[in-house]
Amino acid sequence: MKDQTTRQSDAPSFAELFTPKLVTVLREGYGLTQLRTDAIAGLTVAIVALPLSMAIAIASGATPAQGLYTAIVGGFLVSLLGGSRFQIGGPAGAFIVLIAATVAQHGMEGLILATFLSGLMLAVVGFLRLGTFIKFIPFPVTVGFTAGIAVIIFASQVKELFGLTLANEPGELLEKIPALWEARDSLTPAAFGLSVATVAVILGLRRWRPHWPGMLIAVGLAAAATGLLALPVQTIGTKFGGIPSSLPAPSLPSLSMEAILAVLPAAISFTLLGAIESLLSAVVADGMTGRRHRSNCELVAQGAANIGSSLFGGFCVTGTIARTATNVRAGAHGPVAGMLHALFILLFMLIAAPLASYIPLAALAGVLAVVAWNMIEKPAIAILLRSGWGEATILGATFFLTIFRDLTEAIVVGFALGSVLFIHRMSRTTEVATDGAFVGRDEADSAHPRGAYREEQAANPDVVIYRITGALFFGATASIGSVLDRIQDTHKALIVDFSAVPFLDSTGANMIEGLAHKAQKQGVALWLTGATRDIQRVFVTHGLKRPLVHYAATVDEALTKVRDGAATGQEAA
Repeated sequence: MKDQTTRQSDAPSFAELFTPKLVTVLREGYGLTQLRTDAIAGLTVAIVALPLSMAIAIASGATPAQGLYTAIVGGFLVSLLGGSRFQIGGPAGAFIVLIAATVAQHGMEGLILATFLSGLMLAVVGFLRLGTFIKFIPFPVTVGFTAGIAVIIFASQVKELFGLTLANEPGELLEKIPALWEARDSLTPAAFGLSVATVAVILGLRRWRPHWPGMLIAVGLAAAATGLLALPVQTIGTKFGGIPSSLPAPSLPSLSMEAILAVLPAAISFTLLGAIESLLSAVVADGMTGRRHRSNCELVAQGAANIGSSLFGGFCVTGTIARTATNVRAGAHGPVAGMLHALFILLFMLIAAPLASYIPLAALAGVLAVVAWNMIEKPAIAILLRSGWGEATILGATFFLTIFRDLTEAIVVGFALGSVLFIHRMSRTTEVATDGAFVGRDEADSAHPRGAYREEQAANPDVVIYRITGALFFGATASIGSVLDRIQDTHKALIVDFSAVPFLDSTGANMIEGLAHKAQKQGVALWLTGATRDIQRVFVTHGLKRPLVHYAATVDEALTKVRDGAATGQEAA
């Protein structure tokens, strides 16, 4: 009872789980030195985020202004309320597919409403403390759907990269490719040249001047060339009329039940992807800095950011890995850097909005082409393909379902396949053996040392000893149960050793409970040995108490008590 009380007191409190990292940083002491480093980092990230936010918005079917609103409002709230010191929030390339589909089906009002609902869902997920479970998405699934999204992003930019003229560009990839091929004669050399030059400048600066803001420089040069040479290409000004020089007044989206039910599937997709992306980004920041984020607090902040973004006409906000990594490398001290990055983007809108009209869409398409290439984790894919058929199957299924079906479906199917693979492997690593099976292995079995082998244990006709190795969970209970069911009423006692069982779930405990009742009917005493406190707690929860079962620390202790008559089948009955 005392141990249980201690465990409960060790559990983090609500305040510890949901206190924003900004509060933690300020408590540590924050002065001009820290503000200076955060200001430099914030400006660096803003320079990267500025062209990306507009490019992602345009590719998603929104306006460049909406991309900036999302980066400003959403990015500020993520850093203000988030559970990560270094997380940078804003529009993300991973959402392009979902946003474009939502706009096509429900219009801009539907997109804003879906973003608002997604914010509410993310906050609820955070307050229910489900953030820890979201991080259990299998690695091949995240690599697969990210690569699939990258392919779709690149395909969506082919029209602008080549300056093609399409009256109606299909959304589905299998329909898009023939339509783009048919429009090949409408290629605009100036647009193609700008896109190639943009990619070349970004990649060249990344190699020779990695600390320079390559994307902003490339877009700036393309805009200057377009304005000075009067190039016949589409720009933000010709297509969208430029961008406004201030934020709009906040307003609630339409909250009619009919509209909510219509966009609910999109909102759920936004929530799922947003939670995965933001927590992955926070984990990347943890790996780079050695810090630890508060996952549930981060989800609550992502929820608030999405709600705030929707109120100002923006769309989905999530943690962005590339911008977060840039923030860390730029020397950020804490969340103030992310807040300042949002304010710097707002300052650009207030001062330099007219200049954005000259930015060619081909240049922004070049930026997204580089982003798409970077999203494909080439080394990770190679490792997974070499890891075996299981990982390769999950990777391939998630990748192709993302491209040809639906992102949500891809994640669900990938997760299901990953779970099946886990069950298969765990069931193979879990085994049941009598003492005889361990002859000659005791000294070498360093993973689960069992001490010296004692022949009299296996030779005892009154006692059967089984040792379970590995996790006893729902994937292993069928095979183990079939072995344990072979006990006979000619034995006095059955000893099941759990000293090498690290984990037990409710299915495994239920199987042992059934075994106990069967042993009791046959007059056989059931002894459970070597179980940890956590496993014993599961047993007790399932009714495995005296006199139904008996506990001992070791097999030897149980044998001694059986020999001394401390518990016999008759006593147990």
